Amino acid sequence: MTAIEATLHAVKAIRRFTVRTVLPEQLQPLHELALNLRWSWHPETRDLFRSVDPEVWAATGEDPVRLLGEVPATRLAALAADRRFLRRLGDLADDLREYLAGPRWYQSQETGGAPLPAAIAYFSPEYGIAAALPQYSGGLGILAGDHLKAASDLGVPVIGVGLFYRHGYFRQSLDRDGWQQERYPLLDPDELAVSLLRESDGTPCRVDLALPGGRTLAAHIWKAQVGRVPLLLLDSDTEANSPAERDVTDRLYGGGSEHRLLQEMLLGIGGVRAVRAYCRLTGHPAPEVFHTNEGHAGFLGVERIRELVAAGPADTDTAGLDFAAALESVRAGTLFTTHTPVPAGIDRFDRELVARHFGGDAALPGVPVEPVLALGAETWRGGDPKLFNMAAMGLRLAQRANGVSTLHGEVSRAMFNGLWSGFDPSEVPITSVTNGVHAATWIDPAVVRLGAAEIGVDRAEDAMTTGDAKRWTGLERIANTDIWELRRSLRAQLVDEARRRLRDSWRQRGAGEAELGWVASVLDPDVLTIGFARRVPSYKRLTLMLRDPARLRALLLHPTRPVQIVVAGKAHPADDGGKRLIQQMVAFADDPAVRHRIVFLPDYDMAMARHLYPGCDVWLNNPLRPLEACGTSGMKAALNGCLNLSVLDGWWDEWYDGQNGWAIPTADESSGVLDPESREAERRDDIEAAALYDLIEEQVAARFYDRGADGLPHRWIAMVRHTLVTLGPKVLAGRMVREYVERLYAPAALAQRELAAGRNTGARELAVWKAKVREAWPAVRVEHVEADCPDEAQELGSSLALRVQVALGALEPGDVEVQVVSGRVDESDGISDACLLALKPVGGPDLDGRTRYEGSLELCRTGPFGYTVRVQPAHPRLASPAELGLVALPAESAGMDAGLLR
Repeated sequence: MTAIEATLHAVKAIRRFTVRTVLPEQLQPLHELALNLRWSWHPETRDLFRSVDPEVWAATGEDPVRLLGEVPATRLAALAADRRFLRRLGDLADDLREYLAGPRWYQSQETGGAPLPAAIAYFSPEYGIAAALPQYSGGLGILAGDHLKAASDLGVPVIGVGLFYRHGYFRQSLDRDGWQQERYPLLDPDELAVSLLRESDGTPCRVDLALPGGRTLAAHIWKAQVGRVPLLLLDSDTEANSPAERDVTDRLYGGGSEHRLLQEMLLGIGGVRAVRAYCRLTGHPAPEVFHTNEGHAGFLGVERIRELVAAGPADTDTAGLDFAAALESVRAGTLFTTHTPVPAGIDRFDRELVARHFGGDAALPGVPVEPVLALGAETWRGGDPKLFNMAAMGLRLAQRANGVSTLHGEVSRAMFNGLWSGFDPSEVPITSVTNGVHAATWIDPAVVRLGAAEIGVDRAEDAMTTGDAKRWTGLERIANTDIWELRRSLRAQLVDEARRRLRDSWRQRGAGEAELGWVASVLDPDVLTIGFARRVPSYKRLTLMLRDPARLRALLLHPTRPVQIVVAGKAHPADDGGKRLIQQMVAFADDPAVRHRIVFLPDYDMAMARHLYPGCDVWLNNPLRPLEACGTSGMKAALNGCLNLSVLDGWWDEWYDGQNGWAIPTADESSGVLDPESREAERRDDIEAAALYDLIEEQVAARFYDRGADGLPHRWIAMVRHTLVTLGPKVLAGRMVREYVERLYAPAALAQRELAAGRNTGARELAVWKAKVREAWPAVRVEHVEADCPDEAQELGSSLALRVQVALGALEPGDVEVQVVSGRVDESDGISDACLLALKPVGGPDLDGRTRYEGSLELCRTGPFGYTVRVQPAHPRLASPAELGLVALPAESAGMDAGLLR
């Protein structure tokens, strides 16, 4: 190297770009296949790219776009003359086109009843599509990616919306002391499966947001094609922005409060504008439903209100609405999914910061700042009036909301009860759709081949797509020998991958090659293998297994029933507590006495997960119950025949049946969630860790090593088979997306159409009605209740004739429903297992303006029994009787107060 070359080599480039190989004409379909991320879950396409150049394929991290940029021209020329390769290429290109254009499940559902939504816009701050597009940090992003893939497979017309982070999340390594190190490689869009959305004249499409002080936040739009689903990613790193604005999308979950607020404004407001631009440029149908995946994208509702307020002059078909009517129209077509089970997981901003960005010269035209601030106000008891709550805004802007497991739905109803404070948590209008995972992404191809050999290729593909239990029948016939050989093969695959990654990690930590001979004997393909991999917040308890190090060592080194554990996980860069947990785990795993039985693998991502889930025999999950909203990693493991060993939290609380794994007992505290630093929490962790050790030693390992005369663990294999047959269809993202379509998307689209009909007549009328009800509600009272009750003790099957006098003030009987709430009562007269009975108005108002309601209450249960009466607003366009948060109760029902959802 010359002196000049050495000097130039030390200078940093001011701009970088990728110089791609020019493909011969015969190979042009490779570009088409590479730019559609379906390759990430389509094994045949991945095999084709691998055959282009196996060494370059491995060196580029199995990324087709980078592969085509680095494969030698001589190799391409040879492939262009290879008839067999060209036939495969042509067949796969035709297969992709058929996949993109042909009818699928969704299209077959549109034949009867109201049409399904023409399109659904799905907003998320992160997406885990493939390791080659690192725009995710953990479970929220992986779930969003699986949602898009399943929607594509089912033909659901979803448009994904997110942000393009130039540095992604972060890459993780360890220093010599086991402390997490972060690095943020710059992502070059030219090396990714994305393309810039352009106007018809070829210029980049751009969205602009007004900022305080006359500044503007501009963003370009990158499009990633996820099968049939376009994913729009907004990128603020454009020359139109100042340096500060260019950095808004620099990295996922980075920066301070204002930086985060700008990200969420760009995602919500800019995201809606990006969707409008995409539909304008491509002719894609406009979304009828907007789905916000967590509160980060909540401002999308404010932007849609702006669209309706500024829609046009009053004498046109696009006549603008006032804020209240626009809010009703937006709510009808919006779904909010919450993923957090604790208030600390919700984004909250200083109210004045939000006011500055939605007021003055930064205000959205026609949208006053005060109603915007009211959307995020913490108006409930104990709320902070100085903060703006993104989840509260999400719930107020969405007529439909859900948690992500049955248990999480219950937790969410209790957590957000303050928005509907006059109602019991069970009546809070938040339902649940349990998460699922995209089978084709997470099932190892060897598992698919084994199932297909029994039930057929087409049926196996259909079973993985739709989540229909009937399609999974037949897998119970797979022979024990075949299952056990598969499990050992997958375990050996993981052992090889773990050794490679462990060696690389130690080299990064400063070890020389001569020090690493021991790595070749790390793990054993014939030893019971437990996996634990996830983000590392304190509630997931990475180090619970270390509570009694001596007990853990005994399990790892057991002479006849040894256990080996593979651990992975990232702590947030600002979470030193999480980093200390990783350091503790690494210190234990570095011990020469046990390092062949337990390993920590840094840089957990989708590429590692593809080996980890299939290769483990048991998937360990020990969060603090009920802080795991769903927890989908165990689902991915189950699809590969891995058994779960978990606290009954999230999805496991719902689908554990005693034969598909084990439940770790929990030391539940009546006082609720404990402070992790408290003595009570320490005691609880000791109890649960002891239970975990006992389970592993006495049940898990005992069953794994319990071999028959043929050397097979028959009872273990029976559990694997049962897991595949029974859990397989339940844990699928296809089942999840079908539930969203049938239970939430379709009703939301219908509600939105009804309100928008006749120049938004329905929205205007509903807004006026709600305003009337809110104003009149203080005068609504249950004034008198009487029942024909001759004896204190009543017989089962008898009835009570009820007469109720209700003051309605300015309201009409049609504006309300008067209900009897009856059920079992406790010592404090609280009603449980409640039944509802609507009473009927009898005649008009009396001289005092009271309306009489009557009905017959059947006594259908024995034991302590009680009832009360309440009044709720009633309107055919309410999605839930509790929607307004208004209820009137008899004055003597002390302790129950009316709540108002403003």
